[in-house]
Amino acid sequence: MTPGGKWKPHDLNRPRPRVITPPGMSTPEAPGQPPSDATVLFDGTDLSKWKQDKKKGAPESANDDAKWKVENGYVEVVPGSGYMRTREQFPGDTQWHLEWATPSEVKGNSQGRGNSGVFIGGYPEVQVLDSYENDTYPDGQAAGIYGFYPPMVNACRKPGEWQTYDIIAERERKDADGQVIKKARLTVIQNGVVVQWGREFDNGAQGGDLALQDHGNRVHYRNIWVRPLNLTDPDSEGTPPPPAPAK
Repeated sequence: MTPGGKWKPHDLNRPRPRVITPPGMSTPEAPGQPPSDATVLFDGTDLSKWKQDKKKGAPESANDDAKWKVENGYVEVVPGSGYMRTREQFPGDTQWHLEWATPSEVKGNSQGRGNSGVFIGGYPEVQVLDSYENDTYPDGQAAGIYGFYPPMVNACRKPGEWQTYDIIAERERKDADGQVIKKARLTVIQNGVVVQWGREFDNGAQGGDLALQDHGNRVHYRNIWVRPLNLTDPDSEGTPPPPAPAK
């Protein structure tokens, strides 16, 4: 039997994987199309799916519309405005895709150069930084899980060039008695290269939003989307096998 003991190998009665349209390839000039089963969070036109974190002491009634700058198909960090985060929470295991570019004009060094960050609910920050010929502490460079793990390699492109993150967030699993049988895990792929693989965390959150950091640098983001993953039982999301041909 195949893993799980439900199907024999090559069983034609097994549900087929769902059919989706895969993402289009991005170019330096323009982002590609997201996959057909993704929720698009930013398509280059508006920030209606985002809100700005309220500043300390701000009244509950304060306007929370996102204040970052949208132009030319990307959104730019407005220094001093605060973090921007999705209005919606996304449960379960997820794949997050985003593209980012640090300023083409190089200013500063170490943590003061093209600094921003990606926060997926319950997990530590995945660092965004200009790490092209820019030394800093290893667990704080681009694609580092900040304060925890340096990336396995430095896969950064030059300042001003578009870079990609695909982040796989796997949620904690418990057995029937409430005991953790699998910790939460995070995998990061930068520019097509695996830079973090299955990093484990004590994180009981079963879903969350996405936040992007204002660290005072005018970092750009574009083509942001998320799609659900079913890592426990892919058969449950499949489509039935085609009917047997008539005899």
